[in-house]
Amino acid sequence: MRILIATGLAAAGLAAASLWSAPAAASAEFDCRACETSQRFYDLRAGALSWTGPANAHHLGALVSAVEAAGRHGLRSSDYHLAALAAADAQAPDERIDRLATDAYITLAAHLHTGRVDPVSIEPNWTALPRERDLAAYLDAALTQDAVKDSLEALAPASDSYRRLMGALEHYRSLEAAGGWTQVDAGPVLRLDEQGPRVAQLRTLLTATGDLPEADAEADDPELSDPELFDESLDAALRRFQRRLSLEPDGVVGARTLAQLNITTQQRIDQIRANMERWRWLPEDLGERHIRVNIADFSLEARAGGVVEQRHEVIVGRLFRRTPVFSASMTYFVLNPWWETPVSLTVRDKLPAFRNDPGSVERLGFQVIDRQGQLVDPSTIDWQSVPAQNFPYRVRQAPGPLNALGVVKFMFPNRHNVYIHDTPTRGLFARVRRDFSSGCIRVQDPMRLADWVAAETPAFTPERMRQIVAGGAETRVSLSRPVMVHILYLTAVSDAETGVRFVDDLYERDGGLIAALDATAPRVE
Repeated sequence: MRILIATGLAAAGLAAASLWSAPAAASAEFDCRACETSQRFYDLRAGALSWTGPANAHHLGALVSAVEAAGRHGLRSSDYHLAALAAADAQAPDERIDRLATDAYITLAAHLHTGRVDPVSIEPNWTALPRERDLAAYLDAALTQDAVKDSLEALAPASDSYRRLMGALEHYRSLEAAGGWTQVDAGPVLRLDEQGPRVAQLRTLLTATGDLPEADAEADDPELSDPELFDESLDAALRRFQRRLSLEPDGVVGARTLAQLNITTQQRIDQIRANMERWRWLPEDLGERHIRVNIADFSLEARAGGVVEQRHEVIVGRLFRRTPVFSASMTYFVLNPWWETPVSLTVRDKLPAFRNDPGSVERLGFQVIDRQGQLVDPSTIDWQSVPAQNFPYRVRQAPGPLNALGVVKFMFPNRHNVYIHDTPTRGLFARVRRDFSSGCIRVQDPMRLADWVAAETPAFTPERMRQIVAGGAETRVSLSRPVMVHILYLTAVSDAETGVRFVDDLYERDGGLIAALDATAPRVE
């Protein structure tokens, strides 16, 4: 059975073919998943047994304990030979059990360090470099230092976000063990002043999620409180729930809100596991100064030294023009940018608009350039006859208040031609769900972000950059030091107030990752 961990494990010093498929040289007694790395480990120790026998038995006990704790990371203990190792007599030298233990350690170590699932199998555009570690040497050192369990724990991401997800996983598993929470029956929309048993279900559910305080859920005088009445306290609780989930806080239980309300505790557990895996895909060093965009949460964070120094709202790609997940290095940005309109967008968006309103070409500041590089007077073009296929022009928009990129475009070259930029349609930032772009990321308050990005580039002070913007001339700002940009997709978000906040799975990407995590792994028979 194939295990999808190719990219990360190869970078971690594991032999890809031997780890996620059963190689021809694998032991006939068990399906070895880390054969080559295991062999390198035994070569380092001159073939000596390391887990069994009187001198090594305590190592096996520590390993069993670590494997049993794999669930804390959203992983399955059964994937790491737990049954066979737990039943073994560690005092008796046993080569088979010894090799099982080595295979279990290295496989679990790789999963904790770089993920159980190959990120490219879920996110085809993934470009972040995986974390690297020689796991054979790492295991040798762990045994020498008598630190089997601690060494495995140290391989998991050290970020506060990951640790909060671990805490949330434990919390939701406790809720699931206690029976989960009430569901709201299907039916017509619910809103303020509605009444009925579905309102009582909503009240119970929002109390369980913590959005409706107990004092509001249960009044002291039952005559003054009807649990089946959709009152103002319930309306406030529902809006609070909707904001947490990045839904429009309209206080109405429509189809999208009902779907989120009726996500079970088990589904939340799976959602947490999926997001823990996404964190394991990321490199240890995201950059001392870096930008994180969370597509699903419509948010951008500018971080330095592990601290969030600025937060910005963003607009991301529509469902049919989805913003990809990737990492790249920002080396410059442009003030008062011209917009070189991609041909695909020109044909899909601008050509129909020009056909409908030919005067908009000049009114919006567009220039039309023919294949010889000559400017063409747009008033001389019959847009109705211009073909979409083999489009004969290049279209670009001059800097100005109507420019689609606004006053600044942050450049981090990538094969997707996706960037962060300003927008003239700033009213859209008032919306909670903000998937309106053609794939690029529009950022609120872009000049404040420009100030942060250029903070280590003394030649471009905030004052000078605003003078440049006022002047209207396109100007390139080359950075003294690159800033890493990570475009991520996280549906369980670390939150200082609540610990972990869930957001709507905008692009419906969680399901595929959860299925991959749940896929059957090779096991000992």
